[in-house]
Order: sequence, then C-alpha cells, then structure tokens
Amino acid sequence: MEKIRIQKLLSDAGFCSRRKAEALIAAGKVRLNGRPVRLGDKAAKTDLITVNGERVDIPKRTAHRYIMLNKPRGYVTTLSDEQGRRCVTDLLTDIPERVYPIGRLDRNSEGLLLFTNDGAFANGIMHPSREVSKTYRVTVRPPVSEEQLALMSAGVKLDDGVVTAPANIVTQTIEPERVVLLVTIHEGKKREVRRMCDAVGLEVARLRRISIGPVKLGMLKPGQWRDLTTEEVRALRTAIGR
Repeated sequence: MEKIRIQKLLSDAGFCSRRKAEALIAAGKVRLNGRPVRLGDKAAKTDLITVNGERVDIPKRTAHRYIMLNKPRGYVTTLSDEQGRRCVTDLLTDIPERVYPIGRLDRNSEGLLLFTNDGAFANGIMHPSREVSKTYRVTVRPPVSEEQLALMSAGVKLDDGVVTAPANIVTQTIEPERVVLLVTIHEGKKREVRRMCDAVGLEVARLRRISIGPVKLGMLKPGQWRDLTTEEVRALRTAIGR
C-alpha cells in the first residue's frame, strides 16, 4: 500500500492542519505503530497513528467539506482553548466531519472564516506563494491622512521589523467620527492589517474580513455558517492553481 507523509495523513483526515501536524511531530507527540516519528516519516492508511496517545482514524477515502462562517467578535480561532474562551468551532453545529479553520482571525476581529478537512486545499489557500487575496473592511478613528494610506499601500515596517508587501487601500466612508477603509492584502502574517494600521498611527475600531480570493461573505449573519457552493470551491481551486 502507498505510504504518505504522516503530516499529510493527519491533515487529510481532518485531525488538524498540516502545519499543526508538523508541530505535533516535532514536539514528539505523534507515534506510528507505537514508535515516535520524525518529520518526513511516511505511513500507510492502515498503520496505527496516535497523537498524545489518542488513535487517529485515517479513513480510506475522505469526504471533503468546505464551509464558511461569519465569525463574531469574542471567539478565538482554535479547535479548543485552555483558557476556556469561546472557540469558533463552538458555532459549527451538526457537522459530522472534523473540520478545521483555514487561517485565523484574532479574537476581536470578525467576518469570513473558511473551514475544511481537505488539507491540500487549505495549504493552497494559506501558502504565501499562492498570493490569495483577503479583503478587510476596517473602521479607524479619524483623522486619516493621505500619507498614512500611501505608506500602507506601499508596504510598512511592522513591530518585528518585517516589511509588508504592497496592499490595495480604498477609502469607502469618511465621517466625523470614523473612516472606513477597504484593505486588500496577499499575505498571511499574524494580525497583519491591525499591525499595519498601528505602524502608521491609525487606531482600529472594527475589523471585518469580507472576502477571501473570489469568495465573499455576502449576507451571512454573524455566528452563522453554510457550505461553500460548488462554484465557490471551483473558484478557490482556480485561485490556488489546483
């Protein structure tokens, strides 16, 4: 029987993302037929794979699921939380498959979050080389200068010294107490849009992701989820070159 890298088996089985699987392997928490494994080790689908002593069911064939959620504020993007905070998976009811989030939104951010148990699909969307666009509706406190917007558009140095790639910034609304920006990026750095605003001195009052590649949040209400349509999945596959 064909042998496959263990991190891919865990990801394709919907146990966790491939990146998380690699971290679990590096931490010595994954065993193959009772023996610790290393990154790069392979296994067959009939082998016994355990994580922290728990057997992982590796199905012969995986039925893939693709879901969008309108994440409300106050939820963390994780499968479980040691601090007892509300997790985005608490909102996914009546889903027999074990799905996990593609990327993240921080606790105070909201909007479009995708879930799947298709590891290759998730990795394609998250991988920096694919440059899948993500658009955010960002409400900031005025005033906002043209110089600040120009700096964000061209790329700014973040608090860790990394310079962001150019972004597309559109001013949607200007009011006495708020300015609404549409910010489109093609990277996936942690809390990137918030950190970009911080870098140029803008205070973020609200941040909501409204699209990932060709898929838009639309009228889905906060806390609700739905399956992606066949057309949406196909469009995302096209965007990542699959």
